[in-house]
Amino acid sequence: MAGLGGVGHLRVLNPEPGLYAYYDGRVPGYRFIEAPNWVDEGAISLGTASYALVAGDEALVYDSHVSVAHAGAIRAHLEGLGVRRFTVTYSHWHLDHVAGTAAFAGAPVIANVLTLRHLAAHRKAVEDATYHGLPAINPLILPTETFEGHMAFEFGGERIELIAANIHSDDAALLWLPGRGVLLAGDTVEDTVTYVGAPEDFAIHLRDLEKIARLGARRIYPNHGAPERIASGGYGGDLLAATARYVSWLQSLAARPEQGARDLADVVAQDLEAGTLIYWREYEAVHRQNVEQTLAHFAGRA
Repeated sequence: MAGLGGVGHLRVLNPEPGLYAYYDGRVPGYRFIEAPNWVDEGAISLGTASYALVAGDEALVYDSHVSVAHAGAIRAHLEGLGVRRFTVTYSHWHLDHVAGTAAFAGAPVIANVLTLRHLAAHRKAVEDATYHGLPAINPLILPTETFEGHMAFEFGGERIELIAANIHSDDAALLWLPGRGVLLAGDTVEDTVTYVGAPEDFAIHLRDLEKIARLGARRIYPNHGAPERIASGGYGGDLLAATARYVSWLQSLAARPEQGARDLADVVAQDLEAGTLIYWREYEAVHRQNVEQTLAHFAGRA
């Protein structure tokens, strides 16, 4: 069955008042494009969401999804709710989070200052599909406003905070709604596990996970997670703790490299049994990549 606006299996989740999640993926046999591509391998296969916070005729869009078509369907849905003014925020610079922004042409785009730096450095390669391959993102829309460390503003009478972190990517921007205890987490946490691209930053990842945990979030919404969990009110703070345990396990491979042979379900068994995580088989490939990068890093340090 076609999704929202005839785009893939894009569906609208409404986990709480004024917050919408636009979710695509985790559908057996479904591919965005038949040929090898970054949309399927890094997003659709894992399941991916972007979010919009709506207040009156305004929407704050947290990531613009994997394509202009997806973002166009999201915009049409929001316009159907009466939205006429849009602001886009990037959770970080990875392609599946910034691909659709052209559908919000003219809207302000807020991001971590490092996000602007990364996108500007790779802009030409992203636009001609030589960075991570097809599909190209052309035009790639750069942030129009940046922040370092922390940024706060009012939206629809509600306080919004953007918090910088180095988890998954060094340019993460988490969106925190302190009045609700709600955290939009981007890729800093995922279900089943986060992708770790910089093993040399493990200590920083753990420090920032602890910093985010101190916010005391009651409901956490990751971009990559189980749709049923997102739809029913998100994850609890234990998702942060589960992510920290997994990063710590990767870190422990420095002393016990033979443990890298363990499969994902075994490594995170404690959190699967507790119901904190939901096993999704496609994350075995993410886990294997994490282990390989981690072992290579530690071998290079020897």
